Amino acid sequence: RVLYYNLLTQGKLTEHLAEVQHRALSMEETLVFQMREKQGITEQLKETDFLSWVRKMNNLRHSTQEIVLAEVVYA
Repeated sequence: RVLYYNLLTQGKLTEHLAEVQHRALSMEETLVFQMREKQGITEQLKETDFLSWVRKMNNLRHSTQEIVLAEVVYA
């Protein structure tokens, strides 16, 4: 709460939130790329078994979003 009120009164809240959003999106993008390679989720899988690819990508996105929330947003 103290950080929130300090940023709000100094007029830097929007700038801080934009920075957090930028870090979160960047981290999520990097994690998705790394985890896709590690788990073998390829474009070939997308072409051959689209539903399996969608399930795996949804699971991967959810996992990366949980990591980003814990590491960037809630930290």
